[in-house]
Amino acid sequence: MVDYEVLKLIWWVLIGVLLIGFAIMDGYDIGTANLLPFMGKNDSDRRIMINAIAPHWDGNQVWFITAGGAIFAAWPLVYATAFSGFYWAMILVLFALLIRPAALDYRSKLEDPSWRNGWDWALFVSGIIPSLVFGVAFGNLFQGYEFELDGMMRSHFSGSFWGLLNPFALLCGAISIIMLTMQGAVWQSLRSGDPIQKRAASTARICAIVIIVLFIAAGFWVNQLPGFEITSQIDPNGVSNPLLKTVAMTNEAGMWLTNFSEYPLMMIAPALAFLGAIGVVLLAKTRFYGLTFISSSLTQAGIISTAGLGLFPFILPSNIQPNASLTLWDATSSHLTLGIMTIAAAIIVPVVLGYTLWCFYKMWGRITAEHITDNSHSLY
Repeated sequence: MVDYEVLKLIWWVLIGVLLIGFAIMDGYDIGTANLLPFMGKNDSDRRIMINAIAPHWDGNQVWFITAGGAIFAAWPLVYATAFSGFYWAMILVLFALLIRPAALDYRSKLEDPSWRNGWDWALFVSGIIPSLVFGVAFGNLFQGYEFELDGMMRSHFSGSFWGLLNPFALLCGAISIIMLTMQGAVWQSLRSGDPIQKRAASTARICAIVIIVLFIAAGFWVNQLPGFEITSQIDPNGVSNPLLKTVAMTNEAGMWLTNFSEYPLMMIAPALAFLGAIGVVLLAKTRFYGLTFISSSLTQAGIISTAGLGLFPFILPSNIQPNASLTLWDATSSHLTLGIMTIAAAIIVPVVLGYTLWCFYKMWGRITAEHITDNSHSLY
């Protein structure tokens, strides 16, 4: 069987890939919801936007469900601590995601403008809340969460929901909103006809410029944040017990950027984020909408990878009991569990990717006002 240390690294990478996949695939659904009340000037415009995501939105949510399931199976202590400590934030996200199918199914049941406008704003809520909460969650990782572990590995969260909404976390929330909105805009430029196509391309360029500015601001800010450092020996092949290590919090500037200075190849991640955003700015002016979507997707991957590499090996730091901070070395499932999961993933993931590509191939096409008119009763 593969070494325990290697399996821990494999699942750290796989969960990161699932989060990136969620940002890319469900990101354009969320981004479309964020844009719907503003980019769609009338009912026809909004139906074009909705039906541009219609064939795949439910399948895209599988990325979120799979990521949650992978965290539960690979990092049970992280799952227990995060999902219980951030209960209200998670409930808010789930409530927002549950609104989406109801809004999509019921919106076109009546032709009353007030009815449809109400569901359009419900779709907006279903996009803006998850994109904000996910960003805020990442922002708080760099500051540590207020939780403790007792001798039985039971977590006790002493923070509050409102305490999570601090300035740096809100900046990260803004980055999340803008980058997912950009993903929605480039998707609309790829799949929708005019006038949505032109508006979407223009919106994508604006979002990309804002992303560059906010990402730079976050980099300078995180450089000044207190950091966490493991000061004791840690056995990557050892049993998972977070309390066996010693962690120090330090106010030394640049602690969260140490990995990038020690391993320069990691700079590829932020470089991808910047190059992807610049690519969107340049390509959105052209007719190369497929390349624009790829550039936006690289931005999603670059930003999430930058955050993950900066935190490594921490997954969930604690700012009130630093020794209880959860890392990929001491918060994972058993060697046997990770081994079985790896075999299952090696079989299932190619199948999922295969049928996803097949679905896109079979259901590809640009959505226009004429298409909506001709199929009015069968479309959203």
